[in-house]
Amino acid sequence: MDLFLRMRNPISLKQEFLRKWIMGLRKCASSKKNMNVVERKKVIKLSADLAMASTRNETTRWSQALIFSASQDDDNKVLAEQILGSTQCQSLTKAETCSSTLLCNSNRRIRSRKILKRSHRIHRVKKSVAEADSIAKRLVQKRTRMLKSLVPGGEFMDDVSLIEETLDYMQSLRAQVEVMRCLLTASELTNRKYK
Repeated sequence: MDLFLRMRNPISLKQEFLRKWIMGLRKCASSKKNMNVVERKKVIKLSADLAMASTRNETTRWSQALIFSASQDDDNKVLAEQILGSTQCQSLTKAETCSSTLLCNSNRRIRSRKILKRSHRIHRVKKSVAEADSIAKRLVQKRTRMLKSLVPGGEFMDDVSLIEETLDYMQSLRAQVEVMRCLLTASELTNRKYK
């Protein structure tokens, strides 16, 4: 039930993303006048990611992870401060401490899992049902690891919150793609009109 309460209206999500993305692009364009293609691409991606993360008001781990990763590089940190503003920049340090705490907890869990796996290997009785169960578990673990690598901050999440965060992240990505697609279509129509 909590997941459905957190999901947002796609239209308002798109509007908020577009508003924040345009604001971020304007701030970046005003701070740097002469950008090459690589710098423009970087600014567009960074501003889109930060706009998407800020629409969630750091209520999700993936949004905190996106803001944290933007704060790692000095150039990105300056752009992030311009896009997010001074109030949300304080959350960069919050996300930093949150991420390091999650990393420590994650390392502890991994060590204990390895110990458990070793003890299970020693005492395991080989049966066809046990082998099928083991294959299924490995497949689920492999796919879970893959999913954790795709969602920002996913490597620090447990399986239940990973699914909730993935659904929320997918909704935000879908809104981002649809807004960008609409802008591209509008740009193409404008270009045809003036040719």
